[in-house]
Amino acid sequence: MIVRLNGDDPMLEEGFVLAHEPLLRISSFAAVFIAVGLWELAAPRRASALPRRQRWPANLALAALNTLVLRALVPLAAVGMATFAAHKGWGFLNHFDVPGWALLPLSIIALDLAVWLQHVMFHAVPALWRLHRVHHADLDIDLTTGARFHPIEMVLSALVKLAVVALIGAPVAAVIFFEVLLSATALFSHANINVPPRIERWLRWIVVTPDMHRVHHSIEDDETNSNFGFNLPWWDRLFGTYRAQPRAGHEGMIIGIHGHTDPLEVSHLGGMLLLPFRGEVGGYTINRRDWPNKQATR
Repeated sequence: MIVRLNGDDPMLEEGFVLAHEPLLRISSFAAVFIAVGLWELAAPRRASALPRRQRWPANLALAALNTLVLRALVPLAAVGMATFAAHKGWGFLNHFDVPGWALLPLSIIALDLAVWLQHVMFHAVPALWRLHRVHHADLDIDLTTGARFHPIEMVLSALVKLAVVALIGAPVAAVIFFEVLLSATALFSHANINVPPRIERWLRWIVVTPDMHRVHHSIEDDETNSNFGFNLPWWDRLFGTYRAQPRAGHEGMIIGIHGHTDPLEVSHLGGMLLLPFRGEVGGYTINRRDWPNKQATR
């Protein structure tokens, strides 16, 4: 059961939790990264378009850069905002008599919906899409793609998350759990792993699976504008953006975005950092409706 930290137990002191939160996140990220990475080696879903040695250094360097940028520019992380909001009595959950057992699931669901909506907006607004296309321009998709985002997008996402945490009033423990869960599912949903079809068919009702999210990384715009979730799978089904399979199949589909297929641009750190500032403004938004009438079986 998740309860608000009240200081009765020194192991649950907010200071203790906040002090160990970075270690918890790093250790869980490392554990999931190693586990999923080994799974990719043992049972890949697709043949790689580029060797790992060409993509991984840039993807991981970008992830490391983002960590430094966030620590410098947004030192008040979501966990810190949760503590501050609890002390100030901010947020919906602090204004209702919510049972302790319900705080965790309600917080997770609300936070995940906010992340899903934010993801949609990064496709819908052209200026935001220019940032987000760094994530989509990867010519392959594997677990490192789940950590590949432009630093400006990461800062904007962190600021949005601060506002959402304050609005919800999510408790500290729930925010920490969500951050760890989101990091793990981001690696898993982008992984190049082969999940047995009978298991995958049912698993995608519980969590976004790699086969489900891979459709979102298709070079085809209409497929890109589907399957926005990478944690809870229900929002795409609920809001009509769910697509079961890519038209070309998972082995035949092309990963990336139109007009940015040069590895020298999209698989190097400098090229990724400059990508949002290249090309004309506009041209792609989620509101486009002139795609060919091609729909995969749902």
